[in-house]
Amino acid sequence: MNRITFLLFALATLAGGAAFTASTTAYVNAQGAAAAPEQSKYDLKVPGGLAFSEFRGYEAWAVVAVQHTEDLTKVVVGNPVTMGAFRTGVPGNGKPFPDGSKMAKIEWRPAKSSDAPYDITVPGTIYDVDFMVKDAKRFADGDGWGYAVFKQDAASGTFTPATLTHKPPQGNNARCGTACHSIAKAKDYVFTDYAKR
Repeated sequence: MNRITFLLFALATLAGGAAFTASTTAYVNAQGAAAAPEQSKYDLKVPGGLAFSEFRGYEAWAVVAVQHTEDLTKVVVGNPVTMGAFRTGVPGNGKPFPDGSKMAKIEWRPAKSSDAPYDITVPGTIYDVDFMVKDAKRFADGDGWGYAVFKQDAASGTFTPATLTHKPPQGNNARCGTACHSIAKAKDYVFTDYAKR
């Protein structure tokens, strides 16, 4: 290989590497910018209560059940501890959920599908995300469960801890769901039944 061919080859390699680096950097920057709201939600915490980060990965948890009201479409998901408990018959078998059980309820404003060939309601904008975690020691004053609700601002897509002005009203501590869930005491304070598959 003569010297000129070698120099041309080296320049082409450098140019290709620079182009690859520039495109990779642009992709990473775009992903980072897109991920910023995702990262910031995990920094949130209900004052005196649960942190959003305690439920990291909830987006990939298994579905417990789907629910809807006139105003909201909802899906309840559970972590592997919760799903294992449901599959063994908890709470119908009289046993409580084990510590480490976590559930999330994602609530959306319903929307009409623009793609389906028939009338179907699909999730629209997120209304809020509700969390509950079983930890008998940490939440001894809340029947063993801790709760948190984070509402989403539809315009910005950001979450904030729900307050007393939210529907339903939420206190600023991990016991915000204790009074509401007390009517489900016989089911270890869990409203949602496992939807059979």
